[in-house]
Amino acid sequence: MAAPVLRTRGLSKRFGLVHALAEVDFTLEKGEIHALLGVNGAGKSTFIKILSGLIQRDSGDIELDGARVDFHSPRAAIDHGIAAVQQHPELVADLTGYENIYLGREGRGRGFLSRIDHAELRRRGDALLARFPVDIDLSRPVGSLSAVEREIVAVLQALSRDGIKVMILDEPTSTLTEVEKDVLFRMMGALKASGISILYITHRLEEVIEIADRFTVFRSGRRITTMESADIRSKRLSLAELMLGETIDHIFPPKPADRPSGPIALSVRRLRRPGAFDGIDFEVRHGEIVGIFGLVGSGLDELSKALFGVDRAESGSILIDGREVSPRSPREALKDGIFLVPGDRRTEGLTLTQSSVFNVKLADLDRASGLFGLLRRRRNRRRARELAEVVALTPPNLDRPVSSFSGGNQQKIVIAKGLFTEAKVYIFVEPTVGVDIGARSKLYALMRSLAEQAAVIVMSTDCDEVHGLADRSFALYKGRQIAPPAGTMSRNDLLTAGIMGRLQ
Repeated sequence: MAAPVLRTRGLSKRFGLVHALAEVDFTLEKGEIHALLGVNGAGKSTFIKILSGLIQRDSGDIELDGARVDFHSPRAAIDHGIAAVQQHPELVADLTGYENIYLGREGRGRGFLSRIDHAELRRRGDALLARFPVDIDLSRPVGSLSAVEREIVAVLQALSRDGIKVMILDEPTSTLTEVEKDVLFRMMGALKASGISILYITHRLEEVIEIADRFTVFRSGRRITTMESADIRSKRLSLAELMLGETIDHIFPPKPADRPSGPIALSVRRLRRPGAFDGIDFEVRHGEIVGIFGLVGSGLDELSKALFGVDRAESGSILIDGREVSPRSPREALKDGIFLVPGDRRTEGLTLTQSSVFNVKLADLDRASGLFGLLRRRRNRRRARELAEVVALTPPNLDRPVSSFSGGNQQKIVIAKGLFTEAKVYIFVEPTVGVDIGARSKLYALMRSLAEQAAVIVMSTDCDEVHGLADRSFALYKGRQIAPPAGTMSRNDLLTAGIMGRLQ
């Protein structure tokens, strides 16, 4: 019997007192799609960083095709046939797809003055792309491509090296629509058919059944189990419970028994922005969560930015506590009592290189400043510490760069920013993208708690998230609002409205 393409024996890694990986035995077969599951901090990231040469193991062995190997750098891992595509691929936006795929290897010769042969780049790139059932214009700048097209460019970049046997994909579908996900899955199927093995890291548990042959669960740095994906249904397994080591009865917090009847915090009347949305009309009460479901391109992002003053609506009105407002910037929206938790927290919600204290006070510099505009450093730090406790930031280290926190904890820091502003209306866009099942449940509880003192709007491309969390909901379809007269929708009605533009 042939040896597995990849095997680890007793793989271990410590960071100080933290045992990030403990005696992990693992096998990956040739032409297999193998999902890695676990909450943030379970050991998945450490495992794939060791395999891709980003960090070094403390002990244990790595074997490729039965031969022991050592990786002292990502280049060494690639030379041995292991390539990784990170969750946020580092591509150069102004360069074309061809140029990104062969970045650093564009010229005919070596050296600084070697000439770029664009015709040869196109020939090589087209030959590589022809291996897969996807359609993409690689002559366009990467910055103009869709999310799935950028993901494909990153995969092609990794495959452009000779002899790739193992592909590591880290959360590749976290920002993709269902249609885009299907495109990526077709490409993964073609990789599998060509004999390339895939390690697939995901927080979307339903995808394990859809695409993976086997899955492995990590918990507290250890491999808990490896099973066939078919066993999930046949044995009625709960992946969430395997990951957490405990029973999850309800991922969503209970909704109030009676519909919230507090005063109206936000009224939106006939809001219109040509090419984005038209005739948006709804209200949100204090103590209530209103959900809006829509696919990418439905107008969700544009609507959230119009309410927050990033973009201007052409017509219609916005009222806060009965007073008409017209925010022309986020600064004005914050003064009006509106706070946006954006869908892309890394580029729109946080300054990743700075600390939690810096990010929290940045939300409202007027509140953070005193006489002559001087920052109230002690007061700001004390308030940031209080808010870190409220949102259960883990670890509660206010001085470490935000980039070093998990996705779930980064989202908590954005929410802490909102609490610092003491807003009246909180708008959450894609609140749990890239967040594991355990952190997701905690974020939902935090949003429900927040709704007790303010009005909350949740905009998401995840229908289950909107339906499970919101007291009332409606859908956006190509900029149009789809809602029943009563204002409440079943899950199936919400899904049909968001996908097909009509009620069942």
